[in-house]
Amino acid sequence: RGPAADAELYAIFLAGALAARSAGCVWNDVADRRIDAQAARTRDRPVASGRVSVPRALVFMGALALAALGALLLLPPPAIAVGLAALALVLPYPFMKRIFDWPQAWLGLTFAWGALAGWAAAAGGLDPAAAALYAGAAVWTFGYDTIYAHQDRIDDARMGVNSAARRLGWRVSGASARKASDSAEKASRHFCR
Repeated sequence: RGPAADAELYAIFLAGALAARSAGCVWNDVADRRIDAQAARTRDRPVASGRVSVPRALVFMGALALAALGALLLLPPPAIAVGLAALALVLPYPFMKRIFDWPQAWLGLTFAWGALAGWAAAAGGLDPAAAALYAGAAVWTFGYDTIYAHQDRIDDARMGVNSAARRLGWRVSGASARKASDSAEKASRHFCR
């Protein structure tokens, strides 16, 4: 692969990631609209507040998903297969906080999936280094989203919403985040030379 091919791959991934991530955010906002309406931090979101109707949000999400699919179909077949498999994680994600104590772990698996798709596109398949990159990215996402979730602990407890922040309580600290960051950095240096 030369610089032009790499630049094309980067552009496809940038467009696809923006569209897919945005579609996922809309899906999350639609699925969580009743919960979001009861939480101080999220009650003013467009769908939760009623400023945007659910049907309009779903149409917008559909347009974003089609744009993401268009980008995905420009990739090699192994990356297309990996990208489509992500739906098994994306679609149930908003419901995890209702049934699973560790929804941030599910989010980590979901967000990190792009690393597998990128690896498959660039290398033509997956290998142990791709799995290590995926695991590191998933753990990193779990860590930062658990820290982020602390701001909703009171509202989550009142509504009976699960989160790693509620489960771990105040045991999560800046030191924990630094340890996770250091571990991710060491793994990336080992596997991505």
